[in-house]
Amino acid sequence: MSRSLNNLQADYLLPVPLSPEKLCSRGFNQSWELARRIDCDEDTHKNPHILRRHHHNQHQAKENRANRQIAIRDMFYINPQFQGQLESSTVIVFDDVMTSGATLNEIARVLKDNGASHVTNWVLLRTLYPVSRS
Repeated sequence: MSRSLNNLQADYLLPVPLSPEKLCSRGFNQSWELARRIDCDEDTHKNPHILRRHHHNQHQAKENRANRQIAIRDMFYINPQFQGQLESSTVIVFDDVMTSGATLNEIARVLKDNGASHVTNWVLLRTLYPVSRS
């Protein structure tokens, strides 16, 4: 990502978080590894610790859109250490891959519920919707 995004006009650039269990087993958060390399305005704070995720035992990749939305509800939260820091902020959420958009929609809801005034989602890749199971 060699192009500069110096006219970004965002307060925060946050990766979609992994649960502590998933992060421990994988060893890295691929969304953070990509997001931290984006060259943006010095006033844009990149932080992988603001958003947190509860662990989910089931994989969502093969679920339909409705089931993904239900499963992801209340899965994300703001790290108490950063509570209140998002007030009136503009946030970019970065994810490596988007399928249904349920994760990004839920994160946007959580950020706005915690004071963010505007949330933009950036994704690197877009998958096809999963095939509905009959």
